[in-house]
Amino acid sequence: MIRTPIITVMGHVDAGKTRLLDTIRGTSVSEREAGGITQHIGATEVPMSLIEGIAGNLIQKFGFEISIPGLLFIDTPGHEAFTNLRKRGGSIADLAVVVVDIHKGLQNQTIEAIEILKSYKTPFIIAANKIDSIFGWQTEKGPFSDNLKRQSPKAKEELDRKIYELVGQLHSKGFSSERFDRCSDFTKEIPIIPTCAKFGEGIPEVLVFLAGLSQKYLEKKLSIQVKGRGKGTILEVKEEKGLGKTIDVIVYDGTIKVGEEIVVGGRNGAIVTKIRALLEPKALDEIRNPQEKFRSIKEIHAAAGVKIAAPMLDDAIAGSPIRVAGGDNDEREIIEEMQSVKIESDAIGPVVRADTLGSLEAFVKLLGERGIKVKKADVGELTRRDIMELESVKKKDQFKAVGFAFHTKATDDALEEAKKSNVKILEGNIIYKLLEDYDKWVEEEKNKKKQEALGKVIMPVKIRIIPGHVFRNTKPAVVGVKVLVGKLRTNIEIMKDGKIIGRVHAIQSDGKNLTEAEEGKEVAVSISGAAMVGRNINEKDELVSFIPKKQFDKIKEIEDSLNDKELSLVEEIKKIEKDKELIA
Repeated sequence: MIRTPIITVMGHVDAGKTRLLDTIRGTSVSEREAGGITQHIGATEVPMSLIEGIAGNLIQKFGFEISIPGLLFIDTPGHEAFTNLRKRGGSIADLAVVVVDIHKGLQNQTIEAIEILKSYKTPFIIAANKIDSIFGWQTEKGPFSDNLKRQSPKAKEELDRKIYELVGQLHSKGFSSERFDRCSDFTKEIPIIPTCAKFGEGIPEVLVFLAGLSQKYLEKKLSIQVKGRGKGTILEVKEEKGLGKTIDVIVYDGTIKVGEEIVVGGRNGAIVTKIRALLEPKALDEIRNPQEKFRSIKEIHAAAGVKIAAPMLDDAIAGSPIRVAGGDNDEREIIEEMQSVKIESDAIGPVVRADTLGSLEAFVKLLGERGIKVKKADVGELTRRDIMELESVKKKDQFKAVGFAFHTKATDDALEEAKKSNVKILEGNIIYKLLEDYDKWVEEEKNKKKQEALGKVIMPVKIRIIPGHVFRNTKPAVVGVKVLVGKLRTNIEIMKDGKIIGRVHAIQSDGKNLTEAEEGKEVAVSISGAAMVGRNINEKDELVSFIPKKQFDKIKEIEDSLNDKELSLVEEIKKIEKDKELIA
């Protein structure tokens, strides 16, 4: 038997994800007589009869033959819900709708959504939303295909321009795409459907393409054993008045019944418990008071959303598997699946903590794609022990010694330990923002390190004594110089023809003491030591800094801070010193 495909809606903040879902639900609710929706826990089922009713001739027009029962939309839009729809080796979400603001194109969270979908190999369509704000566009509820004929040539031209900007952006991310009615091969091109979620334009095409593509390309994945042992994933763990801790589950295979024993992924391994109640939401018009928002049912078949009440669910984790017990290896398989996400390794890398197994897996995947190996990954708060493990990482690579707390926090002990050992903790609820914060921190730390190194390294500098600007001949010699290359600093030794003639004691300009003078500046310098005008230095002489042998390696570390002239001067100084055997 073929089950209902599971659909998630993703995209950037304010692109219209929630509005799109609300419009789909609203269309369904308002057309109950055509077959009506079924409201599940955490999901909305739109039956095929309803889709056919609002699709008109679209199904035939695009050559789809559809026998799936309908579409199951996950109610919570966004990355977090998607990442919790996980199972070993991939996602239980069959398809996704990525909502894009047609005027803004791919934004940070859109790109992140696409990267996550790509890593889970989940196909998606694009809803290019907010077409009603295209200049001159006359929006109308119903199929985009019908409304397009009514638009002015200028409005159509502007829509095309926006669509092809989006096509270009998707191409730069490695995806071929085209407006849905111009796609020649849906296995190779992502269909872009122009929509106005606010007024309902393009929603019929979104539903038809989700149904048609599910049927055409995912039939094998949608085949299930209806009477087999139920399998699902935990979308959310919730406290409910009078029920205690409950789990909201999306069932993607088989059947779950009241009284059955289930195995659930928990914080400390597998939880084996017995189902006390299976609950689904009452229709809005049936709710008499908030405490009676659920209705008891005896069993549930895939694909569906259901609330399970059972003892011992306090340690259950969102994103972890659930299955009806009955096999010899159920507990071991659940633990293995949990362990496939958690990490405990010898890698020189960060520690990642998240609130759910799905969030943890998604974050670790994205770090892996950046070439960052994780030392430890687990569900829960960032602990003092985690920070202590990062202290050893810091000795080998300070930029990998980071504690990530995604959708969770660090304990007070961890914060105190991190402050003491100067280990970085990054907390946040948005993956891309957390990774951006990490990149920013690495850059800042590298710059800080570079500045510290620059302060300790003797830099290459070349100066020329200006004719007519000898103010004192010796002890110290005071002369006017022009900085030809690099920066002149105080307290560096300078040489002429490979011989050290003294140390720059002070630099002055307009009677003010300076610690350094940049290229092109003319300043007065006092040179202590053996420097004597007329004996070992003269007007028009060019002098260079003396760089000790061990400093050349340090200069190599910061050579990206030097310009071409400075790099060339380093080589010149190295050669002079080698020739004169100043380098032993």
